[in-house]
Amino acid sequence: MKRIAALLVLAVALPGAALAAPDRAAAPKANIVQTAAGAGQFTTLLALAKQAGLVGALSGPGKLTVFAPTDAAFKKVPKATLAKLGKDKALLKRVLLYHVVKGQIPAEKVVQLRSAKTLAGPSVRIRVSGKSVFVDKAKVTKTDIRTSNGIIHVLNAVLIPAS
Repeated sequence: MKRIAALLVLAVALPGAALAAPDRAAAPKANIVQTAAGAGQFTTLLALAKQAGLVGALSGPGKLTVFAPTDAAFKKVPKATLAKLGKDKALLKRVLLYHVVKGQIPAEKVVQLRSAKTLAGPSVRIRVSGKSVFVDKAKVTKTDIRTSNGIIHVLNAVLIPAS
């Protein structure tokens, strides 16, 4: 109500001024894949998602939350593990889906959770320690990157589900 009154006062004070609709944050136009590609720090994740056949699912209209490891996080994974994932598409898909949760979960809600069920099946453990948030053993380094079909939270490590 105060904002409308302020706009009316402004319109009266400035002859010829047009009343504008209140500013609203524009909805992001880029989807999860496009946003991750534009960030430049998720090239390994995107290459593996393409190899696993998940790019379409991550680009689709369904709302998702992705706990996205950076390229630096993938460099910490033993080469033998990456080679194994590269040879086993089903295992690769399972590992990548372990980073994805159905629905849009902003940071303010993530910190209230103890776990979240992933699209791979098992749940990830969520823990808050001081001002840091951990998903399994990975630290969340950036939150709430909004996309047209979900949210990305950046991780400093790759999540590997228990066998």
